[in-house]
Amino acid sequence: MELPVWQIILLAVVQGIAEFLPISSSGHLVVLATLLGADAETFDLIELNIVLHAGTLGSILVVYRKQLYEALTKDWRILFLLAIATIPAVIAAILLKVTDADAMLESPLVAGVCLLFTGAILLLSQKLNQTEESYAETSWWQAWWIGCAQAMAILPGISRSGSTICSGQALGLSREGAATFSFLMAVPAILGAITLETAKKLGESGESEGGMPAWLLLLGAVVSFAVGWASLVLLLKMVQRGRLHWFAWWCFAVGLFVIIWQTTIG
Repeated sequence: MELPVWQIILLAVVQGIAEFLPISSSGHLVVLATLLGADAETFDLIELNIVLHAGTLGSILVVYRKQLYEALTKDWRILFLLAIATIPAVIAAILLKVTDADAMLESPLVAGVCLLFTGAILLLSQKLNQTEESYAETSWWQAWWIGCAQAMAILPGISRSGSTICSGQALGLSREGAATFSFLMAVPAILGAITLETAKKLGESGESEGGMPAWLLLLGAVVSFAVGWASLVLLLKMVQRGRLHWFAWWCFAVGLFVIIWQTTIG
């Protein structure tokens, strides 16, 4: 299936914004698909998923190039912590698949309820005590619990960035330290998503007649990279100023709209 250009651009913009701002990219994708009269599978185009994730990954690599370079060449302890933090999400993904509970990932009602949960987390974040602990001082148990917060974000409507940054602050990291660790964690998470999508594509290569044109895929990657970079820079400024809770009101508004909409259909 080939989507119109405007839908590809729209999806790339949503991916770039919601991947980093604490409003849940998966939740907005489910809602967007339903509003456009489709289901989430309509937009589950493997090639497009790969390039959109690659675009947002590129924005992280640019913004956090210094921290990533240090982790790869000097402080390998950070890599160990990132590995620990990734384990809960892997376990959660396997459990969802084994129990066939992954159908809930396409439910707009679930997304609406989870958006309210995200909003509550963001509001609570402003009540947390501020510390000076940097991401490099993260302990293995802090990494594990932040990873558990990331695992929760498998559900549509729960923001990965919001849940991990807020949990990092609750566990004693500074605002900047929690944000840095959160987005370093995103690198293996996004790489994992790209790997799974690529494996899926290779597995279905004999069943499909052809993919999307290369120029459309490139367009999606460029848009998601540019929007993702701008969103990430904006979010970091908001975190530094202690204004992460501002995004709670968007989550509440969209969550309530979706719940009312879904419970009054028909």
